[in-house]
Amino acid sequence: MQQLEDALSTPKEYLALVGAFALLLLFVLGVGVSSLTSLIGFVYPAYASLLSIESRQPSQTTQWLTYWTVYAFFSILEVLIDWLLYLVPFYFAFKLAFLLWLMAPQTLGALFLYDAFLKGFLKRNEARIDGAMEQAKRSASTVTKELAGASADLAGEGLKAAAKAAGKGD
Repeated sequence: MQQLEDALSTPKEYLALVGAFALLLLFVLGVGVSSLTSLIGFVYPAYASLLSIESRQPSQTTQWLTYWTVYAFFSILEVLIDWLLYLVPFYFAFKLAFLLWLMAPQTLGALFLYDAFLKGFLKRNEARIDGAMEQAKRSASTVTKELAGASADLAGEGLKAAAKAAGKGD
């Protein structure tokens, strides 16, 4: 930043202001807002989560584990109705504001949503969720075994074909 300030002979405060304005303009115009919103909703919380793990402060770790739980539910909901969300004007501005509210330590939005809505839902449906996860594990295991068997068969056929081709070339 100092090099840019020296090269342009402009105070870094003005450069930061211009950069923030440019990002805001891109956001309002809809250029890259999906990626920008996802980055903001993911990068800072991931970094803060790592810091909370290293600091070993249970309150911080709880805040970020709760954020990721709410973020996961929000992401699932978003995938299910994304065709509808693209019709909402300034959806990504609302999404960004929502994610900032979720992650801000001053608002504790994630903890509020978890306590008010998700906790009861998860408790009521814990057995169903556990059953679905167990079934998903079994299905993944079956698919993995079938893929491994098919890959071995394919490799065997490939080796036979290569050996046959090598035998004809003599």
